[in-house]
Amino acid sequence: MARIAGVDLPSGKRADIGLTYIYGIGRSRARKILEKANVDDGIKVRDLSEDEILRIQRVIQEEGGVEGDLRKEVAMNIKRLIETGSYRGIRHRRGLPTRGQRTHTNARSRKGPRRQAVAGKKKAGKK
Repeated sequence: MARIAGVDLPSGKRADIGLTYIYGIGRSRARKILEKANVDDGIKVRDLSEDEILRIQRVIQEEGGVEGDLRKEVAMNIKRLIETGSYRGIRHRRGLPTRGQRTHTNARSRKGPRRQAVAGKKKAGKK
């Protein structure tokens, strides 16, 4: 099992798909990385040689912006928006969609499960 950028890549997958398990690498970026490293994208992760793994790691380090560093940068950007009190920051603070989506209905994945309205106790009337 190959370990790149602190992530164990699944050995049964193709190299271009396996690289997408690293945070910050999608399909297109994975193909570009393999192209720069001169590695066939159809090869399985378990069939990668040590030399090919090292070349892939070198290309990823040169490009930067994966895993911990990228997660930290995204978190800092969100924190900055919240601290400045921008509209997007307020939406982040409240746990609502930040890109203008409808919230009257929908947005359940962002807002969480529905809260059922509970009927209050009726006050006892005076006789």
